[in-house]
Amino acid sequence: MSEGPRPGALNLITDVPGLKVGQAEDERVRTGVTVIVPDARAAAACDVRGGGPGTRETDLLNADVLVDAVDALCLSGGSAYGLGAGDGVAAALGAMGRGYPMGAGIRPAPIVPGAILFDLANGGDKDWGEDPPYAALGKRALKAAGRHFQLGTAGAGYGAMGGALKGGVGSASLVDDGGIAVGALAAVNAFGSAVMPGSRAFWAWPFEIDGEFGGVRPDPALGVAPDDWGLAKRNPGLRQNTTIAVVATNVALTPGQAKRLAIMAQDGLARALRPVHALYDGDVVFALSTGQIPLPEPWAFSLTLLGERAANCLARAVARGVYEATSWPGGPPTWRTMS
Repeated sequence: MSEGPRPGALNLITDVPGLKVGQAEDERVRTGVTVIVPDARAAAACDVRGGGPGTRETDLLNADVLVDAVDALCLSGGSAYGLGAGDGVAAALGAMGRGYPMGAGIRPAPIVPGAILFDLANGGDKDWGEDPPYAALGKRALKAAGRHFQLGTAGAGYGAMGGALKGGVGSASLVDDGGIAVGALAAVNAFGSAVMPGSRAFWAWPFEIDGEFGGVRPDPALGVAPDDWGLAKRNPGLRQNTTIAVVATNVALTPGQAKRLAIMAQDGLARALRPVHALYDGDVVFALSTGQIPLPEPWAFSLTLLGERAANCLARAVARGVYEATSWPGGPPTWRTMS
């Protein structure tokens, strides 16, 4: 593999060739959906570290099952209601003729794994009766898919909180001179804090490139006590926090190799949030391979290098999600408004 990766042209997960992202929001409900769509069916895997996850079709991502590729990944607000976003995405993909091939004359079955975060307590109008908005939001997000998308208060991160600060959607990428690309997207609704106690510096600051999340550095004299979590949430209810994320590469990976990529990428959350992977969190990381470049030999070292780059991108994506977040009138504080 070549050395010296840099952020791609967009510094987004869509710098990975063969990948698009679409988002949709409901400002009244204060929620949204983010859909990651490969141009063609792609190998994928999933790693769950949080104690309160909410997921859809993740068993299909095991290396020992029949299905070996996905048609899209769906991240949503709405807690358990948000799992319905995947139904909307699957319905729309099926209407396009996309999905797992079932045989001649049989409608294909779209494979759309997903994960949700809790945004039901953010003050939006959740009085939807028997008709939650998520299937419709999933369809809208899929229709909007492209290479460019908004960071911060958008998509699945629209109603999210990153500790005591407004959370949101963040993304980052690395591309080396051999054309190998890695990218990450995170919807940050964490129990833990993305910033250091008593500081505006992000925990992920050592990994920042070109001031992409403000360029603030900690005071050299700053010390952090073992139980000082700074701007973390203090007394959440179970299942109220989650960082759900996707890492992607254009390197061809098997489902088993994609699983290792997802496992290594989880360390990006540990670099960017404190605490993380708690019982209060539903942290989930998906890995996606668009399969356009062979995995270089020796493959085990190359996969290790990809995993480290994925963790780097995910840490930066978390910080960018909080850095770019804006609030609604009377809403929670943001990184840009904190003193």
